[in-house]
Amino acid sequence: MKVGVPREIKNHEYRVGLTPPSVAELTAAGHEVFVETQAGGGIDFDDADYVEAGAKILGTPAEVFAAADMIVKVKEPQPQEIALLRPDHLLFTYLHLAADKPQAEGLMKSGATCIAYETVTSRTGSLPLLKPMSEVAGRMSIQVGAHYLEKEQGGRGVLLGGVPGVAPARVAILGGGVAGVNAAQMAVGQRADVTIYDISNERLAELDMFFGSQIKTAYASKSAIAAAVKNAHLVIGAVLVPGAAAPKLVTREMLRTMKRGSVIVDIAIDQGGCFETSKATTHADPVFEVEGVIHYCVANMPGAVARTSAFALNNATLPFALKLANMGAEAAMKADPHLANGLNVSDGKIRHQAVAEALDLPYSPWEG
Repeated sequence: MKVGVPREIKNHEYRVGLTPPSVAELTAAGHEVFVETQAGGGIDFDDADYVEAGAKILGTPAEVFAAADMIVKVKEPQPQEIALLRPDHLLFTYLHLAADKPQAEGLMKSGATCIAYETVTSRTGSLPLLKPMSEVAGRMSIQVGAHYLEKEQGGRGVLLGGVPGVAPARVAILGGGVAGVNAAQMAVGQRADVTIYDISNERLAELDMFFGSQIKTAYASKSAIAAAVKNAHLVIGAVLVPGAAAPKLVTREMLRTMKRGSVIVDIAIDQGGCFETSKATTHADPVFEVEGVIHYCVANMPGAVARTSAFALNNATLPFALKLANMGAEAAMKADPHLANGLNVSDGKIRHQAVAEALDLPYSPWEG
């Protein structure tokens, strides 16, 4: 198969769909790989590194799309990239369509087969291609939250861990999944006062066993969330409904009860965000203020630590990319129903039920 790797063009996105070691695996398996010039520049791989791995370097995205059967990216295709897609293309990347109807409609119009990293499942029902970026985003959320709590950033002027004689900051984490756990690990490491909220009692029990006395856990009822938001210095939104839009757990009315200079970090912003007042931001302009509360809602958080993120992502995606290249999309999905769960769009139709429901578009199951 001919595999194309365009340079990412989303604002401050430095990751790359395939690193040179991944390219070497594909070329060793007999596939051709076409890489746009400087696609890996953001993580310090130059064109020579890709050539050494067996890739061919092309000068423009149009050339890459024209040469390739399968396009491997990191972030959702931008409008100018969607315009380059053909019905015979296989697109393998993050899509997050539930919060992006224009993108969904563009992909439907293209006729391409589009497999989203974030809805590929494992045998246990987990999301193996979302997990590495959730780990990164969870850990980053505490890092950026602590930064924006600093007074010169407009924050309340609170140190997460406090000091002897001064209480630590209170951190509320909404969601006890991969991102939430990683946020908690970082917050505990900085000696913050941490509480995780979740709607699964089973998950709360697991978290209690994992963290012991290092954190507190609470059932995520509306009243509990309202109290958490009121008292917290830093709130992390880490909820996820696979393929669907994130539920709005925190209302503007709740936000008004927060202390001025408090911070919220919405990891769920790719899926529309879990705060009523959230709107997607970029690394170039990452925060805004509503009701005196700083909102950090960058939709590609892991792009800020691009080298770590690119390698972590490739570790997870490469086995699937190899399977797709070796077998073709249809045969690979027939052989692996977990990979088939990643199919979001094909033949101009929405193939994932949660995405269709979120966008109020017709759902057409794949009949492979």
